[in-house]
Amino acid sequence: MKALVYNGPEQIDFQNMPDPVRGDNECLIRIEHVGICGSDMHAWAGHDERRPAPLILGHEAAGLVIEGPLKGQRVTVNPLVSCGVCDVCTSGRENLCARREIISMPPRQGAFCELLTMPVGNLVVLPEGFSSQTAALAEPLACGWHAVRLGSRVLDGPISEASCLVLGGGAIGLGAALVLASRGAAQIWVAEINAARRSIVVQSGPFKVYDPTTEAGPDAVDLVVDGVGFEATRKAAFAKVRPGGVISHIGLGSASGGVDVRRATLQEITFIGTYTYTQQDFRDTAQAIFDGHLGALDWPETRPLSDGPSAFDDIKTGQAAAPKIILVP
Repeated sequence: MKALVYNGPEQIDFQNMPDPVRGDNECLIRIEHVGICGSDMHAWAGHDERRPAPLILGHEAAGLVIEGPLKGQRVTVNPLVSCGVCDVCTSGRENLCARREIISMPPRQGAFCELLTMPVGNLVVLPEGFSSQTAALAEPLACGWHAVRLGSRVLDGPISEASCLVLGGGAIGLGAALVLASRGAAQIWVAEINAARRSIVVQSGPFKVYDPTTEAGPDAVDLVVDGVGFEATRKAAFAKVRPGGVISHIGLGSASGGVDVRRATLQEITFIGTYTYTQQDFRDTAQAIFDGHLGALDWPETRPLSDGPSAFDDIKTGQAAAPKIILVP
């Protein structure tokens, strides 16, 4: 099969790779659409020791099952594989499983390829005629769904009365903002430094969008969702949240810095690290997408899988305005 393979820092090549072999209770999927994630960018840049070269990256996928229990069905893929039997798995927190695996991280190859095998329990069947391009957004949107769910349950008031700030207008941040809108948040701000991306975000929902490098934005918000995760955005989150407020931190841009422990302590600010999503979060997100509750989701840009190397370059240099580039094998 053809695949996009990470072969070293800022080196990703379109090349031949062996076809995967389907195991018991697995499906073989012909990938139709697969998105480029920020974690793919970190790996491509050589900044993720968990993803050593050579490796097929990519974990935001949808396609057609060509072998296995769901043969003939089109599906979206939950890329997180858990053991299913430990305490966190049986309590519905599969994302915290100590034995969890995710495609695009050894020992599992990713989805920037033509064929992928996955356990049947990791697949959600698409409604008849539903776009696999839109369905491929289930994974990044589920990250925002999980972050908003965790943050909302800690708030000292209903989300319908909450002022909310999302840092970052990429797919993770925009997805979180769309989830907040679907839950009736009273006010939603989105901070994004890319002007072209701001114009897309402002058309995607009832958001107040601003450039944090030139505009002040809101103060004393109830809930901040950091969809970027750099020192500067964590610092901004602590500056913008009100006393007693909540920060849900999704982004993995950098590992340290920006956390104001003194302010968190003295003003009882809750900081929640959020990692991916539970199986139920993924299913709920997919259903919300199918039902149209998260908007038109017409903002991705699509490119052939063979153009993957230039797509990575364009994202790095800021030439890609769309919140998400989706590759088509």
